[in-house]
Amino acid sequence: MADHGRTPDQNPAGIGLLTVLLGAVAAGPIMLYGLSATSDSIIAELGISEARFGLLATTCFGAAAIGNATLGRLADRHSDLSLMAFIFVLSALALLLVAVPDGFGMLLLAAALSGIAQSFPNGVTNRILLERVPDSKRISWVGIKQSGVQVSQLVASLAFPVLALGIGWRGAALTVAIIPLILLAMTWSSLRTTPLLTAPKSPVDTAAKAADPNPDTSADTAAEASHPDPELASTRPARHPGMVWALALFGLINGIGVQATNVYIPLFAVREMGFSLVLGGAAAALAGVISVIARVTWARRMAKGASGPRLLLVLALIALAGAVLFLVADAAGWSLLVWVAVAFHGISALGVSVVLMAALMRAIPASSMVSASGMVTAGMFFGFALGPLLMGIIVGSPGGFVLGWITVGITYVLCMILALILIHAVHRRH
Repeated sequence: MADHGRTPDQNPAGIGLLTVLLGAVAAGPIMLYGLSATSDSIIAELGISEARFGLLATTCFGAAAIGNATLGRLADRHSDLSLMAFIFVLSALALLLVAVPDGFGMLLLAAALSGIAQSFPNGVTNRILLERVPDSKRISWVGIKQSGVQVSQLVASLAFPVLALGIGWRGAALTVAIIPLILLAMTWSSLRTTPLLTAPKSPVDTAAKAADPNPDTSADTAAEASHPDPELASTRPARHPGMVWALALFGLINGIGVQATNVYIPLFAVREMGFSLVLGGAAAALAGVISVIARVTWARRMAKGASGPRLLLVLALIALAGAVLFLVADAAGWSLLVWVAVAFHGISALGVSVVLMAALMRAIPASSMVSASGMVTAGMFFGFALGPLLMGIIVGSPGGFVLGWITVGITYVLCMILALILIHAVHRRH
């Protein structure tokens, strides 16, 4: 089936396509992670508070959340290449704006553009997987491409502090801007040479299917989802919107803890634990390295039929342990515990999105994948927007980082409760 309609210059999905899928997920966040890695320098140079610095992340992720929630249906009607180009061009532009020495306002504008660039990656990359990648590779590729955010964190956390030592944090942003442009060129080549496995569904076909009063009797409906998991089959928006909203809610709550931690790891390491700027960036980079491995591992577990809600419970438990370790390290001044806490954070909280996206891949057809992914991704990004703002306010208060880590721990307790509710709901259906 994969050879159907292939022209001589086309090849099956390979490493080039996988690279651009990972790059699409990575391009948007790289600006914010770079600023986070050099946050101590930025706060000092611009004379802003920790809470105001957190407003950059809130602006970025807020724009991403709104974009995911509102632009999904529009994106369903646009080509893969146009959406991918939009992602890479906006990501490069955001980095270029950081290099403009025009104060905090310009950074806010750059953050907003970076957020808009994150409105489509999950949806368009999921659609590309459904339409161009064979079943045998699909779920494992979800784990790899969803690691793009952490690859972004790794690259930015290492590159920005090192470059900033020589050319400043603005110069670092200008240098890194070439990465999205390289990925744009790779995207053009990869999408041109990788064939569609099947013809994409037309809007007319999609509308007709949605109007079918008895979709269970349609053979096409059964064929649309790639080996749907009985546990998560209810995530089809037309039949069981409750599960979709539950996944979005989990993403929101977890997202608060994730970015409250991610954005402030370097500042915590430098301010509270006495790390150098480069070592503080390395702490955030470690989370990125570990989470890439973790996401691939969690994706493989999902590919083998693991229960999504049970995996979410495990991830929430490990993330809670990480928050506790951050708290103990802060209270006792044990710098070694910071590295352990970062590892727990990378293994767990940063792996949630791959479980959520793999669940969608099991149940949602390609014709509505961008908008369906957008709903769940919007939940995550609303959490991402709230986390840094809340953490910045808390860190600037008398409670400091101690109260901040307690708050992060509370978010993961709420995630555990929601995961238990989902597990109970699955058992009731069976």
